[in-house]
Parts: sequence; C-alpha cells; structure tokens
Amino acid sequence: MSTPVKLAVIYYSATGTVATIAKEIAEAAEKAGAEVRLRKAAELAPQAAIDSNAAWAANAAATADISVVTPDDMEWADAVIFGSPTRFGNVASQLKQFIDTLGGLWAQGKLADKVYSGFTSTATAHGGQESTLLALYNSVHHFGGIVVAPGYTDPAKFADGNPYGTSHVDAQGNNPVDDTTLNAARVQAERVVKIASGLKVGLAAA
Repeated sequence: MSTPVKLAVIYYSATGTVATIAKEIAEAAEKAGAEVRLRKAAELAPQAAIDSNAAWAANAAATADISVVTPDDMEWADAVIFGSPTRFGNVASQLKQFIDTLGGLWAQGKLADKVYSGFTSTATAHGGQESTLLALYNSVHHFGGIVVAPGYTDPAKFADGNPYGTSHVDAQGNNPVDDTTLNAARVQAERVVKIASGLKVGLAAA
C-alpha cells in the first residue's frame, strides 16, 4: 500500500475497559500498516463523580496523555473505529456529544465514503452490547459512511460471539479484558484496515 490507511480510533472510557480495547485496536491497526490516531472523547462528568470511583480516577490518570478528539481527526481519517461503554443500551453521552458536533463536516459531505466500525463493553452479559453498536451505526448511516462490522469472518469471532463489533463483559471490574476480547479486537482492526485500504485504492482509481 503506497499510501497507508489513516485510521482514527475514537473512544470514551470511564473505568478503563474500553480504553484497553481501544489501545489494542490501535496497535493492531498499526501492525497492519495503518497510520493511527488514538483519541478519547472529552469527559463531561464532574470531577467529584470521577474521584468517587477509584477505577474511574485511575483510568483518568492513566490516559491523561491521550489527546481529546476534535472534528479534524474525523476529516483526516479514511476509517474510524468508535468505542463506547453501554449506557442503558445506548452510546455513552461523552462520545455522543462529540458525534453531535460533527454537523458542519456532515453538511460538507466530509464524513461520507469512510469506513466505520465500533466496539463496546457492558457490566453484565447481554447488557446492551448489540443495541449500543446498532445505535452507534445509526449515525454512520446518516454520515453516508460504510459500516464494516467484523461479522463471523474469523474463528476468534465465534469465541467472542459478537458479529457487530468487539465487546466485553467486565462484571463491574471483576473480569479484566482477556485474550478472547483482545483477539476479537485484532480481527476487527485488521478487517477495517483491509477494507478501508481497498476502498481507498478503488476511489483513487475512480
């Protein structure tokens, strides 16, 4: 690939599960040949709420060096992988707030014809993982984007069990991200880079 795919991995994470998956996706995408920007959504919760939860405060400190996402990251990217914990079966408000700032780029058609994918985490099994990803993809349809879900395209996905995107059950922090989730994240990253690369070459030729 003469011109690498530019991939933005954009996520929100409170206690660190989604952040761990995001880092794995970013690293796997780089190994697959992509140029990657790892970005986090701005925090909207008050500091008192963060300080009241040890895991939340620890993750905030551990990810302090990761840049906050801006619309420029969306315009730059050929492909975007969004990550969000589930909030009542939906996208976390922090990530949704960023998406809601993209009206200007959308109106200019600058969000169209890009590859998009998503990943998530819940506290409980069947706790809204698929509905969160489907809700996330609603925005992609409005962008004119191309959803590239992992599907069941690799044996790792039969272990992970979610064709919509990588997902993890953290059991209120009692189940750290494991090899099943990490393998699924790598499969997703590699698939997004592969499809985005083919699309980029095809569009350039057209």
